[in-house]
Parts: sequence; structure tokens; C-alpha cells
Amino acid sequence: QVQLVESGGGLVQAGGSLRLSCAASGSIFSLNTMGWYRQAPGKQRELVAGITSGGITNYADAVKGRFTISRDNAKNTVYLQMNSLKPEDTAIYYCNFHNTFTPRDYWGQGTQVTVSS
Repeated sequence: QVQLVESGGGLVQAGGSLRLSCAASGSIFSLNTMGWYRQAPGKQRELVAGITSGGITNYADAVKGRFTISRDNAKNTVYLQMNSLKPEDTAIYYCNFHNTFTPRDYWGQGTQVTVSS
């Protein structure tokens, strides 16, 4: 089992910044991937960004150049720095964790990000 605790959501004006954090604990393998997904009202959950334990990152096209994902392996924590936020970034953001070569994904409880215009 892996437990995820998220923090850092909130309300911000368009053009502003927020930083999300997600700390993982439990059965964490040395090879894993952590990431952030989001789900806006009436839409499907979508990948925002992911990062492997080796530091390889990937981003959704909609956030490239504005969001940066990073991680601290010693703390088993992943961060999402969100800059130049837009109203269309408004969603519940979920942390995701996956131990490599295992079938299960773990999810955080979600944190609300609201960007006002």
C-alpha cells in the first residue's frame, strides 16, 4: 500500500502561480513514477505531468512551458510548480503514484485549483 498526501491548491487570479506538493509513504519501490492528473467539471481526468524516479519528465501539451514537475526522492515527494495560470487550468488536481512493474496505481484525495479571470 502507498499513501499520498497532497497540499497546495487554492484560488488564484489568472497569470498567477501555485505550487502543489504530494508526499508518498508506504511500500515505495526504488523504480517508480509520480505524477499529477486533473479533472475539470464534466470532463475526464487527464494527465498533467509525470516524472520517473530517474528524473524523466513528460507534460501535457496544454501546460508545457508553464508548469514544472520535480521530485525529491529522499522525501518521496513530488511537486508541481504552476505558473501563468489560466482559467482553463481550474480543476481538481490528483497526485498519482505507480511502482514500476506492478499493476496498481495509487491516487491522492485531490486538491482544488481555481483560477479566476
